Amino acid sequence: MGGLDDLYQELILDHYRRPRHRGELADPTISVDQNNPLCGDQLHITVRLDGERIAELAHSGDGCSISQASASMMSDVVVGHTTDEALEMIEHFRQVMHREAQADEDRIGDAIALEGVNKYPVRIKCALLSWMALKDGLLTRQADRQEGR
Repeated sequence: MGGLDDLYQELILDHYRRPRHRGELADPTISVDQNNPLCGDQLHITVRLDGERIAELAHSGDGCSISQASASMMSDVVVGHTTDEALEMIEHFRQVMHREAQADEDRIGDAIALEGVNKYPVRIKCALLSWMALKDGLLTRQADRQEGR
């Protein structure tokens, strides 16, 4: 298993060093901030929707390699999908982090490399930060639309 662990470690470091979708969108449909006070991770996510499809997503912030790599991986996998599909991906990733499901690469892409984080309970929140931020933003938008805002 060492070879696979090494590959996953390299994938995490690649996303940390060369994050995908890094930045901020002008005039986003959704904007959300999250932080993890336990280790100081800070994250800002902006999303532009085209109907119910995630057309663009950008993230910025500071934090540990796990939180920043996870934001990059999450942004890569959800762009182009509908909000409902993204919510399903988020829930699957949450289940993986809490050992309720085995990771499905087709559903979470490169984030499969973070599956081993679930062995370290204090790091789970780092891995989930961006995913939960996006979930909060999507659910808030759905609630606002249902209320006519």
